[in-house]
Amino acid sequence: MMSGNGIPVPRQFADMSIHMFAPKREVIVDMVMVQLISAILIFIGILTFKNAEITQLEMSAYMFGIFLSFILLTSIYQRITRLA
Repeated sequence: MMSGNGIPVPRQFADMSIHMFAPKREVIVDMVMVQLISAILIFIGILTFKNAEITQLEMSAYMFGIFLSFILLTSIYQRITRLA
């Protein structure tokens, strides 16, 4: 297989890079769900361990972040279970 500038590229390397840079949709959904779960855990950790040091406005923002992440996570999970 030839690349655009005339350098030969092995077929296995080309196939591997195609799969790496164009992941399947399920992988992307899983990555989004992991990010939302980690956001929930980080916000809960901040509220738990830095409770005395944060202002009321910051606490409200973290609680809103937990709520929003939870809503997005449940909507994604609902779509996954509906398709399965």
